[in-house]
Amino acid sequence: MSSPMNSVAKSPLKPTMTSAADPQLIREIPTLSTDRLILRPSRLDDFAGMCALWADPDVVRHISGTPSTPDVTWARLLRRAGHWQMLGWGGWAVELRASGEFIGEVGFGDYQRDITPALGLRPEAGWLLLPQHHGLGLATEAVLAALAWADAHFDQPTVCLIDPPNHASVRLAKRVGYVDTVETEFRGEPCLIMERPCQ
Repeated sequence: MSSPMNSVAKSPLKPTMTSAADPQLIREIPTLSTDRLILRPSRLDDFAGMCALWADPDVVRHISGTPSTPDVTWARLLRRAGHWQMLGWGGWAVELRASGEFIGEVGFGDYQRDITPALGLRPEAGWLLLPQHHGLGLATEAVLAALAWADAHFDQPTVCLIDPPNHASVRLAKRVGYVDTVETEFRGEPCLIMERPCQ
């Protein structure tokens, strides 16, 4: 796997109050490369692919259980750009290097979740791919690239929230260094919080 490109300055992970004119709010989103994948900034032309991704019952089974409507997916696309704009870190669209095909998403978020124990300043990692790309090691490849970037830029551990029956994601999380911390509930459903220290 090649090293991340176009890195940005290490983030303290603390939101600050700044004006819209503050040049520090303009963030250069890095592009990361692996043997088979490109992790790149989300674009408006990803919207159709995102709609297909988030409307797929197999994809959302362990996330919300409910396929997303286009308006909800549109808000996700804007939120992805907003993370980089406001926090200086966020997520990426995942595309196949060979074809340029959009196949999913990976990255980090701060969703201000009302959950006990609180996540605090720890960025929340997440990943999802279209089902036809499952079982090929692509999710692991994407997550490792994102974590390599995180290790170079975060001063805090990262966490991930996983539905306990989502055995594939639990295995992936453990493979890349996450460990179980606590089983809790989020929105009335069981949830496993896993944590990975900075490397």
